Amino acid sequence: MAERFKPTRRVNLALTERGWRNLKKFSTEAGLDEGEAISFLFENFGSVMDEDNLTHRLRIFNSELEARKK
Repeated sequence: MAERFKPTRRVNLALTERGWRNLKKFSTEAGLDEGEAISFLFENFGSVMDEDNLTHRLRIFNSELEARKK
């Protein structure tokens, strides 16, 4: 039997415009609302992420972060 989808935590989340557009696109394509899409991504984080690519992208993001905040 499938586990019941019951959100138990609420998170105040801030996204960039690009992040929001990507979340909306993913959730629409998957037939989910935004909260369900975020839950899916984090419940399955290890299997939907390529570890090498994640590490590389995180390094780039962190190096650009201060400039993006200005």
